[in-house]
Amino acid sequence: MSNMATDINLTRRLLEQFLVVADEKHFGRAAERLSMSQPPLSQSIQRLERGLGVRLFERGPGGVSLTAAGEGFAVDAQRLLDAQSAAVERARRVASGLEGDVRLGYVSILSHHYLPDLLRAAAEELPGLRIHLHQDSPAALAEMARSGTLDLAFLRDPSNLSADLVGRDFAVERIAAAVPHDHPLAEADEVALGDLRDDGFVLPDATALPTLAHQVQLACREAGFTPRSRAVSDDLTGLFSYVASGLCVSLLPDRLRDFLVPEVALVPLRGASPYLETSLVAVHRPDADPAVLRLLELITRHMAG
Repeated sequence: MSNMATDINLTRRLLEQFLVVADEKHFGRAAERLSMSQPPLSQSIQRLERGLGVRLFERGPGGVSLTAAGEGFAVDAQRLLDAQSAAVERARRVASGLEGDVRLGYVSILSHHYLPDLLRAAAEELPGLRIHLHQDSPAALAEMARSGTLDLAFLRDPSNLSADLVGRDFAVERIAAAVPHDHPLAEADEVALGDLRDDGFVLPDATALPTLAHQVQLACREAGFTPRSRAVSDDLTGLFSYVASGLCVSLLPDRLRDFLVPEVALVPLRGASPYLETSLVAVHRPDADPAVLRLLELITRHMAG
């Protein structure tokens, strides 16, 4: 046979025909198994050999046997078919949200309370998903979700959310008074916000934490005073650290009590006010793929509350 190969389309059907002939070692039996007549099958194998530029079978009166090249090609042909089947199945799984990569962003220590629950639930119910985590500021996460750098982001009550993003509340948290451990009110069961009117506050930065900054101002105004600023921080960790230093008080989400050190006490605030609650929001693009939507469904079931 000539060593000059020609272009050949290795279709699934052609590979299957070759493998059946290799298995049966007889064109007649192979054609019967493939539900076709023998001449077209013989012609297909001849075209395959011409295209490859090698002889795959030795022909004899009792049937055929694989050449050394045919033995090697049979292994690779089966691998090609298996890879094709796996690719088709994976595409279907990805399209259904059961497999793939999801880039998930979260803010500061806030989301550490929720992420372990989500990761455990995803590992159990969506084991084909790979979740890649990224921590950043709320503004950066919102922009990354908008641009598509992130698939999903956890934010605290994002203000002025871009019109090309979708936000879904999945948890509501109470705001509590954060005071140094030796503050006179540290051991109280609850306090009125007005009891802190004479304390210096570490306040959320209005640019980095606009929603929380607005809430603190409105809650204090509702309590009859304007908080006296001792310091400003652009993230929750900084607010927490200033309170731990003993220099001032702050208002922080009650969930942070899970991460506090002995230097800080979180004391429930007395009374109901819309400014003393904050929401955790999952943000994504409107064209989110099925994997993101499945994660959102997990969030709703496992992380709400």
